[in-house]
Amino acid sequence: MPPRKPRVSPEKTVVSQAPCRADLAGSTLDIWPLYLFHPGAVTVNFAVNVLATCRVSSLKGKSIQLRSLDTSREERFADLDQLCRASKFKHALGARLIQFFQPQEGLLLETDSESPAGAGIAGSSALTIAAIGALVRFTGRKLSREEMRVLAMNVEAQLIHVPTGCQDHYPALYGGVSAIELAADGSHRHSLPIAPEEIEARFLLAYTGAPRQSGINNWEVFKAHMDGNKRVRRNFQQIAQIAVAMSDALANADWDNVARLLREEWKLRRTNAPGITTPLIDELVAAAGRNGGRAAKVCGAGGGGCVVFLVEEDAKEKVAKVLREHGAKMIPFRVAREGLTLTTIGHS
Repeated sequence: MPPRKPRVSPEKTVVSQAPCRADLAGSTLDIWPLYLFHPGAVTVNFAVNVLATCRVSSLKGKSIQLRSLDTSREERFADLDQLCRASKFKHALGARLIQFFQPQEGLLLETDSESPAGAGIAGSSALTIAAIGALVRFTGRKLSREEMRVLAMNVEAQLIHVPTGCQDHYPALYGGVSAIELAADGSHRHSLPIAPEEIEARFLLAYTGAPRQSGINNWEVFKAHMDGNKRVRRNFQQIAQIAVAMSDALANADWDNVARLLREEWKLRRTNAPGITTPLIDELVAAAGRNGGRAAKVCGAGGGGCVVFLVEEDAKEKVAKVLREHGAKMIPFRVAREGLTLTTIGHS
């Protein structure tokens, strides 16, 4: 028997959305404390309008219902106390956040994501920011964007059981093209002065169809760095320098330099740990290069997921066609002009 449709009060419904991102340089360095060993480190990324959505609605009584539309997972608790006593969850993100926000009324929390599973474009981080934003508005809590970012980063670490970084939450919160400076006093986002249309004209995003778990590759690289692996530390020192140069090149729309730096970043990153690249990824990068592609790199930790391609402006369709022929799924995108958005339906 299908679950009964909850009785939702239209007087209190909050809908939030947050965008995913494509990273261009410096990822993994944003995991504390790696960046402390590379002074001046930055990460560079741009938000894409692949959206994560959260909807929180009042329910009659005290019941808590959690529903993931994209993964078809659902669970129900009689009240907050029952949820807090539980040890396993079908919707772990929702449950963790409910435990934090401690809502004093019944609610239905629904999440959905346009990102393919394990795509490496920070779908989980965008979803976490969307859910936090919705619960902040729903419960009336006062959290700054920085407090929301820290909460999201820490909750994700609880869920994947390895350290998490900070770069993924900035695009979800702010949108646009970002350079995130990583310093001893924390992380600081700066919007890069480049027209979104410049990015859209030159980049493609392709999904390899092979989901990956970012915690695995990132943990292997993180551990190697912390254990003093000289090759990994040397790689990241160079990656840190590349990311700084990438920030400057983008700000100046120096596309020859952007292409060179993207190629160098990927060449270094793929040697950090086994499995960061795959035969299919190598095949796609090579095929793109023969047909107007200028540079490419895996998004996020690697091992599958999405690859971002920089191409000649007049070669976008040709490169996309070749990538599809080699088994990739193209993800159409625009640069997300804004980050987290919140809409209240009815009156709270």
